[in-house]
Amino acid sequence: MTKLDGKVALISGSGRGIGREIALKLAGEGARVVVNDLDAALAEETVAAVKSIGSCAVTCVGSVTDADFGTRFVGAAIGAFGGVDIIVNNAGYTWDNVIQKMTDEQWYAMIDVHMTAPFRVLRAAADFIREAAKKEAAEGREVFRKVVNISSLAGVGGNTGQLGYGAAKAGVNGITRVMAKEWGRFKVNVNSVAFGLIKTRLTEVAAGTGAIEVEGREIKVGVNPDVLKTMESGIPLGRGGTPAEAAGAVYLFCIPESDYISGQVVVCSGGFMF
Repeated sequence: MTKLDGKVALISGSGRGIGREIALKLAGEGARVVVNDLDAALAEETVAAVKSIGSCAVTCVGSVTDADFGTRFVGAAIGAFGGVDIIVNNAGYTWDNVIQKMTDEQWYAMIDVHMTAPFRVLRAAADFIREAAKKEAAEGREVFRKVVNISSLAGVGGNTGQLGYGAAKAGVNGITRVMAKEWGRFKVNVNSVAFGLIKTRLTEVAAGTGAIEVEGREIKVGVNPDVLKTMESGIPLGRGGTPAEAAGAVYLFCIPESDYISGQVVVCSGGFMF
């Protein structure tokens, strides 16, 4: 028996990077997975990888900022696997600027993807979770479900040039603490993982040389190599983390050993703090 046998996990933004590693980590412990990405081909690649290790997965392709995404995402899990046990609100990106240069579009893009999207997913799951919990309680069973919201050090201690991103990630931590109280009676553990420097496509290319496309927008990403070196030198463990290590932190909040932990923000940063 693996730790997540029979569980159904929804992971937004799981076509690549940290999200893909989370999908593979949970699937490796027996979870069936709903994979989401903007890119259908990437989502299908993750599904194939999940199936290759002996688990099951389906896709829910599209933008987490679409008004109907939460309903479609939760519906995909219930339709394919009959329930919802784990929700990982992972999808997101950075769009940085200092305040005097930040546009309304940049600001709202960060709020929409990092706060509004998780809100809609959780709202869409609420009816199923309430009814399932009531049924389980009536049967004398205690079944725990898990929500893991992905935050950032920028939402814990702030980070220059990331007003929108930092505010949204701080909001994620607020969502976590409120939902831990609202859903505690339904045996739902709600926690946040705040990442420090994790080496993904958003950080590995040199600043100004890389870009990502998000819903028709080209957004510059990357970190100046000298800045990256300085950042890593300040990390007590001596380096940035890998996506697999980031996934490990999320995994800890999905297994039975965390059944009495809720409303927490755990920093995964190699020991670095502001």
